[in-house]
Amino acid sequence: MLISLVCLGFLVAFTDWAQFLNAIRLANYGLIGSGMFLSLVWLAVRGLVWRSLLQEKASFWLVFRAINQGYLLNNLLPFRLGELGRAFLLSRRAGIRLFFVLSTIVLERTFDLLMAIVLLFSTLPFVVGVEWARQASLGVALFVLILIGSLYLIARQPRLLLSIFEFFQKRFPFLKRFGHTALEAFLQGLSTLTDWRRFLLVSSLVILNWGVGILQYHLYIQAFFPQAQVLWSVFSLGVISLGLAAPSSPGSVGVAEMASVGALSAFGLNPSTALAFAVTAHLIQVLITGILGALALAQDGESLFDLYRQARLAKEDHHPAEG
Repeated sequence: MLISLVCLGFLVAFTDWAQFLNAIRLANYGLIGSGMFLSLVWLAVRGLVWRSLLQEKASFWLVFRAINQGYLLNNLLPFRLGELGRAFLLSRRAGIRLFFVLSTIVLERTFDLLMAIVLLFSTLPFVVGVEWARQASLGVALFVLILIGSLYLIARQPRLLLSIFEFFQKRFPFLKRFGHTALEAFLQGLSTLTDWRRFLLVSSLVILNWGVGILQYHLYIQAFFPQAQVLWSVFSLGVISLGLAAPSSPGSVGVAEMASVGALSAFGLNPSTALAFAVTAHLIQVLITGILGALALAQDGESLFDLYRQARLAKEDHHPAEG
């Protein structure tokens, strides 16, 4: 929350609001409309990515609804709690073990970080004066490589991890509430890393998903900067994605806009106009996923209060033998 407030304060203090409003007025809304359509395409491909990670244990429609429900919760709750929310919802609706679903979300977010790093490293040689981005991406790249390596080793040697868990379970009784079957379910979700056919399928879908995202962002940027280059879109999306990777305020308000303005400023673009782009793109994303998420919740007969209450009951009633 503090980071978001600092970002908002900085943006409010240094934005020329007359230029901001003028940029909103002069924007190409035809391009923005095309970008909105691509938002739906992006969400659909995102559903295919997650369904593949889930090993087709849930229908596309259930997965698509859960994704939008998760984004709705992320827009309303801090620390990206929507990720836990969508795991809980899909687990219950599709009859899949919760920890299996959670492990697929870990993989999904890892693929995203890897793609963001690829975008940054592929564009950094063409962007002048962005040492901050180079240093940040190197640090994140090291983290992601360690994470992927660790997940791969865990997926390759599940029995070893289970034995270690049993060892500590005997010495620390509080670990017994995390059932053995829950850990097995989590490990099963990591099996994508050891199945090369599924790994290639997921990787291809992730690349397609990010390709749609680049095109979508390019249309939004071009709506405010007619001279926009694809380089700007690729670099900006990489910076924004890394900026949003860390848990923050509901909807990442302030953080997303600050990352966008910082990325586009590297190309000497007007920061007030860049903020107009950032606010527009972010608002569209929040509205589309919010509407789709609310419709999905209503169709399931759910409310935000019900989800909170059921999550608390599930936590209180959780038995060590359950996953």
